[in-house]
Amino acid sequence: MQTTDDPAGTATKVQQFTDADRPAMGQAGTVGRMTGSTLPQGTHPEGEHGTRVMPLGRSNPHTAHAAQGETSCYRTGIYFGRTSTVANIYHASGLLSREERQVELKKIDTAVVFIDPQNDVLSEDGANWDAVGASVTENRTVENMERIFEVAKADGYEVFISPHYFYPTDSGWRMDGPLETSELETHTFARAGQLDLTGFRNSGADWLDRFKPYIEDGRTVVASPHKVFGPETNDLVLQLRKRGIQRIILGGMLANMCVESHMRHLIEEGFEVAVVRDATAGPRHPVWGDGYQAAIINYSFFAHALLSTDEVLDGMH
Repeated sequence: MQTTDDPAGTATKVQQFTDADRPAMGQAGTVGRMTGSTLPQGTHPEGEHGTRVMPLGRSNPHTAHAAQGETSCYRTGIYFGRTSTVANIYHASGLLSREERQVELKKIDTAVVFIDPQNDVLSEDGANWDAVGASVTENRTVENMERIFEVAKADGYEVFISPHYFYPTDSGWRMDGPLETSELETHTFARAGQLDLTGFRNSGADWLDRFKPYIEDGRTVVASPHKVFGPETNDLVLQLRKRGIQRIILGGMLANMCVESHMRHLIEEGFEVAVVRDATAGPRHPVWGDGYQAAIINYSFFAHALLSTDEVLDGMH
């Protein structure tokens, strides 16, 4: 490893890795943690010497050196500091590791928030199964949501539901996006009225049967319905604040619509949000593309953590 002074004077040292350091780093042309995390081949921006690179434009508060008082220079893209084991966010997956994106789960201030756990998007008989069924099946979304429900109830975590309902008066809207138009045309989440439960039981707007014991136990908080995609139009944030919730385990449907919209708004409201990647699913459209994959990309950019159900359950216990 070669250590030289910073020519710009913005930090103390520049660290570069030469051929002699490669055995400790993995294959030639790769950079990252000494534990073997790597950049994809061909993306090495500083040639054959293996300069450790961080993303341009902003600091990374999740890296190990931040706690040691070390600095990074994002003007040049080269890491400055005193250690050769700084965490690098460019793993082969392109995502931060679990260690770098960890959300501490404590039942005193952590809650499970599920979006739209309803028949129209989770049941084979639902209005949207043709679009979402493959993703729900592949992710085992229903099974994983139930596992989280079960552990949350057993371990004393609060659970919140943000449902989606349309009433007959909503057909009077004069401007709708393509997804809103589709929902209204297919009568997705349709109810007879705000105070009318005629025909609600086992309808597309009702909860999935296997979730009912958890949602209808008298303890789960069911927020007022959101009307488009995000929680700006319901009382979810108020309900969370009133109970002192700071951290959120987020899942439900649909990944790239209501779940992503909730994630973004909850982050803007100051909550720490961990999205459960296999407790959600998304639609596949022949023209618009794969909604689930689009959501995963955005979760990776925005969420404080992107975890599997197994990881969430380990953290909850």
